[in-house]
Amino acid sequence: MKLFVLCLVTTLCAGCAVYKPRPLEPTRTAAAFESRTLDNPELKKFLEKNLHRKVMPWPPESWDLHLLTLTAFYYHPDLDTARAVWGVAEAGKITAGQRPNPSFRFAPEHHSDTAGGTLSPWTLGFNLDIPIETAGKRGYRIARAEKLSDAARLSIAGVAWRVRSRLESRFFDLYAATEIEPLLQREVTVRSEIVTLLEKRLSAGGASLPDVTRARLALERTRLLLMGARKHLAEAHVALASALGVPREAADGIKISFLIEASPSLPSAQDLRRQALTNRSDILALLSDYEAAEAALRLEIAKQYPDVRLGPGYEWDQGDNRWSLGFSVTLPLFNHNQGPIAEAEARRKETAARFTALQARVVGEVDQALAGYRALLDTLATSDAVYSVQQTRQKAAEALFKAGETDRLALESASLELESAAIDRLETLSRVLQARRALEDALQRPAEAVAGPSSVNVEANPRPAKERGK
Repeated sequence: MKLFVLCLVTTLCAGCAVYKPRPLEPTRTAAAFESRTLDNPELKKFLEKNLHRKVMPWPPESWDLHLLTLTAFYYHPDLDTARAVWGVAEAGKITAGQRPNPSFRFAPEHHSDTAGGTLSPWTLGFNLDIPIETAGKRGYRIARAEKLSDAARLSIAGVAWRVRSRLESRFFDLYAATEIEPLLQREVTVRSEIVTLLEKRLSAGGASLPDVTRARLALERTRLLLMGARKHLAEAHVALASALGVPREAADGIKISFLIEASPSLPSAQDLRRQALTNRSDILALLSDYEAAEAALRLEIAKQYPDVRLGPGYEWDQGDNRWSLGFSVTLPLFNHNQGPIAEAEARRKETAARFTALQARVVGEVDQALAGYRALLDTLATSDAVYSVQQTRQKAAEALFKAGETDRLALESASLELESAAIDRLETLSRVLQARRALEDALQRPAEAVAGPSSVNVEANPRPAKERGK
């Protein structure tokens, strides 16, 4: 008997999982993050796989938005979190597909009265309880789990888009900060020259003290702006590294290639709305959620029909072999699962309402972003025209100065107006780029041919296990 029980336990436990401790060590994970670099050979393989070309030299001499976007897809921890959530949903499919296990009952009996000439004081009883699901419940569970997994998988694309959008925003910020510093430095130089000229005129009686004071104040304000621009430039470098998912040191000293197209050609507003309503990952994920809600409702309706339990048994009693076949079923006398069915119907209605609301919000986002973007493009065209006029005036002032028909103060004043126009144009361009990013966010697709989640496999973690601390 002991041998039989031992064999039975061994057989039942043969396929059991074994717990493997995996403690979370903050120092080890921090060290793994700090070891990330932009000359990683594994990163090079990932870039070449998605660029469909060799990356030579390595590391690249300059990094454009395309390369930086792929780098963010390789390193950013938000994508690791989204993949882990999908992994939980995938495990849910295993749970949904499991069939209920049968149960085994062994009930030996010992008879204290053996005076009647019984063959043995023991009676051995064995019973099986085999549950049988009805009405396709397991299929509905699997369907629901599959749709929830699809929603989690689509959410990875949504997270990847947010990673890209955040990186693009930091990229544009860095571009503006990089361009504004030399412009402000030139403005400081010009204003310093103007102050010097006015002070000389004041000494000669050709200028008033208020004019000199105003020029000095304008110079100090510009110097403060320059100091702020330098601070913003340092912060922009750090923010770019954070958007890449690497430490600041990894991005120090890299050369950024700012090849920016401010106004790529766009389809009509109707086409843009259609693209957003059919391609956005959050819309597709919510569609999967709705299908999961439908499967959940069908499962609750199926639960109205009770499952069947078969109970075959055997009993050895005093040399007599007794066989039995039990049958049990839950009688739906007091309820027909009305509560869970009502809850499932309400959840389906809620999901449908959220989907309709999301569509309306997406249409509003696209229309608002497109209107703002087009308006700023018109503003940029005006800024370009003003800058062109100031360039012409600057050239004319230089010609007059060389001809001796005007003084240096007039020349420096024309230079100051040109620098101011250049700064205004840069600020307008920066607003245009951020408006374009807002339009891309509404569409969840890039306005130009750079890497987006739809063109890169972001579902599988590209980093090897040793880089992930596993």
